Amino acid sequence: MLHYAVVFFVIALIAALFGFTGLAAGAAGIAQILFVVFLILAVGGFLINALRGPR
Repeated sequence: MLHYAVVFFVIALIAALFGFTGLAAGAAGIAQILFVVFLILAVGGFLINALRGPR
């Protein structure tokens, strides 16, 4: 998921460079949402792993 967030961020940067502001804003919004979802899942995974304790 982090990979897709980076891909959409790069698309947003390239679109902004060429002046496609609407496309850049859309791609940046998607990248932001994917990054937040990644962070939530990563923190959740770390917490679950920490609560399980050593195996």
